[in-house]
Amino acid sequence: MSRPPFLALPPCAEAYLLTTARGEFAVHDARPSSPPRGTALLVPGFTGSKEDFIALLAPLAAAGFRVVAVDGRGQHESPGPRDEAAYAQDELARDVLAQTAALGGDVHLLGHSLGGLITRAAVLADASPFRSLTVMSSGPGSISESQQARTRLLVQALGMLDMESVWREMQREGAEGAAAADTPPELTEFLHHRWMRTVPEQLKATGVQLTVEPDRTAELARVPLAKHVVSGELDYAWPVPEIDAMAEKLSAVRTVIPGAGHSPNAERPAATAEALARFWNDAARP
Repeated sequence: MSRPPFLALPPCAEAYLLTTARGEFAVHDARPSSPPRGTALLVPGFTGSKEDFIALLAPLAAAGFRVVAVDGRGQHESPGPRDEAAYAQDELARDVLAQTAALGGDVHLLGHSLGGLITRAAVLADASPFRSLTVMSSGPGSISESQQARTRLLVQALGMLDMESVWREMQREGAEGAAAADTPPELTEFLHHRWMRTVPEQLKATGVQLTVEPDRTAELARVPLAKHVVSGELDYAWPVPEIDAMAEKLSAVRTVIPGAGHSPNAERPAATAEALARFWNDAARP
């Protein structure tokens, strides 16, 4: 889970509900001061939200891009039903396509972690609305075996306990997704609020997806779209060598963010924004 370094929106951004053919989605929408060079849609990961990208908004807008970070269905401030079937991967992919349509299409698409699997599914369903795809801290298939075991335990707990009880257990165990001991109080409060606002069925359904996702690299490689694979130097969810091999099979631009782990967007936002802007500029060239 990403922990945003701060929570205040920059002056270039606003928060609102984006209306789409598949419902309303909470977004942060950052715009440059001059006509944009392109529009990017940023899709967060498991237990995440649009705030995970908050540190990217100002530098990417300054680079000339309109950037829209979204809460997926049932995440944080986007509504969602209490029905696991609503969070099947193809349903979440259709949401991304609807969000893209609402933004006018021709979008640079980025997915972080679980969001990488969802955006991949969206591109495989219909690549025509996209100018490029960036997969950040996401691998070719299911997460590592150790993370599969942890995620299955979380899914099991969500089936037996209420959200507050699971949160308290995560804090007690120091589990991934919990607030660390040195987390500032306002960020701890936000992480707890986000957890409580997320629909448990969304977490259960997407948690299972992370443990059973097949390797669809060969399918994606056949899609004629500019591709970018970004990760930190270390990653607990997918081993970096797996991410390297996936990038090679995709003939993708490969960026490793120095000093970053699973969330370069939050841990090293300046370097991450620079790499994204460079790729998007190159993808726009004929």
